[in-house]
Amino acid sequence: MAIAFEYLSSLIASYFWPFVRLSSMMMVMVVFGTRMMPTFIRLVFSVAVTAAVVPLLPLQNLPFEIMSLPGFLVTIREALIGILIGFATEFLSQTFVLAGSVVAMQTGLGFAAFMDPVNGESVPVVGQFFSTLCALVFLSIDGHIAVISMTRESFITLPPGLYLLSPSSWMEMAMFLGVMFQAAVSFALASIVAMLVINFTFGIMTRAAPQLNIFSMGFAVSMILGIMVLWLTVTGFLSHFSSLWSRVQSLIGTVTGAL
Repeated sequence: MAIAFEYLSSLIASYFWPFVRLSSMMMVMVVFGTRMMPTFIRLVFSVAVTAAVVPLLPLQNLPFEIMSLPGFLVTIREALIGILIGFATEFLSQTFVLAGSVVAMQTGLGFAAFMDPVNGESVPVVGQFFSTLCALVFLSIDGHIAVISMTRESFITLPPGLYLLSPSSWMEMAMFLGVMFQAAVSFALASIVAMLVINFTFGIMTRAAPQLNIFSMGFAVSMILGIMVLWLTVTGFLSHFSSLWSRVQSLIGTVTGAL
């Protein structure tokens, strides 16, 4: 009976800690970690992925049990690793939300805002449009499968244990906030420059012909030109997404040690 209990305990542990890491990753990953995804569906998907991933992992004989203090610490560590992996993908979505907010403010479309059910706050429609477009492209290129594959590789480079993540991993996560703002500004830079030139032209017209009521027609012209600028900005969405997605994959590889 003792041998059977030890085998059963080892079998449960071999599935429990991968499930903690994978479910934590699903909890915050882009698309799957949103409020629109039902919790039950997320749980079922985590269980299914765990059942598919665990047989592919090398056998590990951990010297501690789940119902112990070391096992509790390992559970916290596994949840933290999964959250870091999922949070790295969230950078991808929030970059385009930020870029959309900047574009909306520059093109005069910032007044069109509504309550975002994903973030629970009021965001510009342009930012929500870019966020939805990012989610669709992410799913179309099988980004979720790539993240699950990198998470599976992380069990080889970061097996369950009591050792902590390296300081370089935390530094990379902190430094990527700057990368997110840099990518958002670079994506919205064309619209910023275009609207700056348009507003500068209106300023010259006001100085040259003060009798013209620029404020009455300037708003309508700015709106029309802003929609054109937005249309031209969308044409470069895929190239910016591809570049940022490569950097997100590099970030996950640095954090987990999986190439």
